[in-house]
Amino acid sequence: MTLKVHLGAMIAAIFIASAAIAPSASAAPDDACSLLTPAQLSAALSVSVGAGSYLSATTKKTCSWKGTADAGKGSKIVTLMLQTPTAFEYGKSFQSKAIVVTPVSGVGDDAYYLAVSNNVGLIVKKGNISFKVAVYASDLTIEQKQAVEKTLAQQVVSKL
Repeated sequence: MTLKVHLGAMIAAIFIASAAIAPSASAAPDDACSLLTPAQLSAALSVSVGAGSYLSATTKKTCSWKGTADAGKGSKIVTLMLQTPTAFEYGKSFQSKAIVVTPVSGVGDDAYYLAVSNNVGLIVKKGNISFKVAVYASDLTIEQKQAVEKTLAQQVVSKL
């Protein structure tokens, strides 16, 4: 066989192999609202939660859900933000007196809580995908928020 035939066969083999591999490779999700359901959020927060809404009309990478407030308690809000692995690594290395980074096991390939005062978020990396889930509720302790965030993050990871 000539060099052109060998080269053509090699290119065709690479093209066929990459086409066969492509469907199994996980593409980064681009719709945060599709990764959690109101039922999952309602169960985790113990309040009724409506449909998610995007924080921006131009991107679907951040979704927010609001739980109905119980009598005498504040509202509960959950946000899910899809981000880059670079943002994951940057946040993981960030420490100061006001910001506490705590490693977390049992969710994704790597994860950590990032806490500032009474606010906390769980940042997770699974393969080449990274996301942050945060619970905002004035009537929950940081530990309670962390428990809900971990439950929700595990549900997101199961869809990736």
